[in-house]
Amino acid sequence: MEEEGFQEEDEETLPVLGFEETRVLGSLIEKELTTPEYYPMTLNGLANACNQKNNRLPRSELVEEEVSRAIEDLRIKRLAHRVDLVGSRVPKFQHNAEKELDLIKAERALLAELLNRGPQTSGELNSRANRMFEFEGLSDIEETLREMGDRRPSLVGQMDPFPGQKERRWFHRLAPPPKVEELQDGSSVYVPAPDHRMDQVEQMAEEFKELKEEVEALRYQLREISDQFKDFRKEFE
Repeated sequence: MEEEGFQEEDEETLPVLGFEETRVLGSLIEKELTTPEYYPMTLNGLANACNQKNNRLPRSELVEEEVSRAIEDLRIKRLAHRVDLVGSRVPKFQHNAEKELDLIKAERALLAELLNRGPQTSGELNSRANRMFEFEGLSDIEETLREMGDRRPSLVGQMDPFPGQKERRWFHRLAPPPKVEELQDGSSVYVPAPDHRMDQVEQMAEEFKELKEEVEALRYQLREISDQFKDFRKEFE
């Protein structure tokens, strides 16, 4: 499925996130806007937020170790950081999206929905994002999305509609565009793009295997040369 105006330079200039990172960042933004009394968040609270049953697609079962690793990756990309509050024995975490990505509250609300639920139509975002920010109707949603898309680099783009549908869906550009998966019942769903880091790991494993084979071949050749040299010396003894 193609999407409109997706350009490689946007991927290069925006931080590229894996699925766990998008879920953690989306959950942090959502909780900042919906339950500020519990924000910043503990690791346990953040893991529960990532795995909650509502407002999450696809659903996840991340353990605290995975969430902690995602936080560290986001910290390196300056999108999240740890907070040690006075009087609290438990470290807490908060996002840095408003500064690093230059987002106002309305934009954070829309981005959180796209991070947590994947591509959505303007109407779907209008019905879901209002719990985080009070938009002035569908036109306000679409204007905010257009402004986010007109940035350089752009933060959102639009994808072609599902087969048999007319409405285009918005998606965030902090990860490669999701793929469409056809279900057995004939419906379609978006699934996150494969984590590019896994491809890198597989490539490194293949390169290591080839290097190991080359070393073994060199050791065999060296052994042959050593035997030949010993035979040569014997001729003069």
